[in-house]
Formats: sequence, C-alpha cells, structure tokens
Amino acid sequence: MELTILQKILRAVASAMQTPIIIILLIFIAFAVFCIGWIIAETVSERRHMSYSLPRLLDSLKADPEHIRKSIEESGLLKRQKAALLELTEHPEFDREMLESLADNLIEKEQSHYDTILKCTGLVSKLAPMAGLLGTLIPLGPGIIALGNGDTYTLSSSMLTAFDTTIAGLLAAGVCLV
Repeated sequence: MELTILQKILRAVASAMQTPIIIILLIFIAFAVFCIGWIIAETVSERRHMSYSLPRLLDSLKADPEHIRKSIEESGLLKRQKAALLELTEHPEFDREMLESLADNLIEKEQSHYDTILKCTGLVSKLAPMAGLLGTLIPLGPGIIALGNGDTYTLSSSMLTAFDTTIAGLLAAGVCLV
C-alpha cells in the first residue's frame, strides 16, 4: 500500500509531535508533584496552627490595643492572613470607610492569588488528558504498521509508549483536579 504525499506529510507531522508531547507530559507531571509538595508543606507548616480562634483574636485586640501587632504575629493565623491584618493596623490614621476599602482591597488581592493557583491547576487538569491521548495515538500508527510486518518488538515498544503517556496524562490531571 503506497502512501500519498499528503499522508506522508501528515505522518511526518504526527511523528514530529511525539517528543514535544512527551516533554509536555513530563512538565505536567512535574507541576503535579510540585502541587502535592505545596499542599503538604502548607498543611505541615501553616494549617496545623489553624486551631486559633479568630473571635478570640479580635477580643484580645479590643482588650489590649497597644499590643495589636504582637497579638497578630503570635496568633495561629496563616502568614497571608497575618500580613493582611498587619496591613490594616499600619494605618491608624484611616477612618472607618478607608479601612473598609483597604480591607476589601486586601481580600480581593487574596482572592486573586488563589484564583491564579486554581487557574493553573485547572488548565493542567484539562490539558494533561489531551496530551496523554495524543501521546497514546501518535505511537500507535507505527505500532500497527509493525504488527502488519510481523515486527513485535516495534509493536511492543509503541504500545509501551502509548500506555505510559496515557498514564502520565491521567495522573497529572487527577492530581491537579484534586
């Protein structure tokens, strides 16, 4: 069976995409591992202190306004929460409306920070399965041709690459989705 020039071009393009797809999948896996490490580090270093009660902190701030900074720094709040509260306390000259505006701004900044993280993990959770599928289908063409020629080694190598890329894509997507 003779391939036409268009089929040869298409096969060349598909074959050329195999290495970039594998590299992209490795990047997605590295990102997923980074996310796992990030969650573990946050859990170990910060979340263990979350037993601190915010109402108790607010009561201590009312009772002892001279030691506001110390109370906030010693609280069990997360670092980013402490930084936001400390930012509010650094402007005693602001009236109530200005402080509310600053607090709204700080909340929007924190929301933007977490939205960015969710966008990255959401993007990887959507793209990784597609890259895994591409990594599956690209080596199957030569594998099927090898099967027709009786070359079981090339077939098994192609199948191994196909399964590995599928697993890599699904694994990265699963981790980032969670």
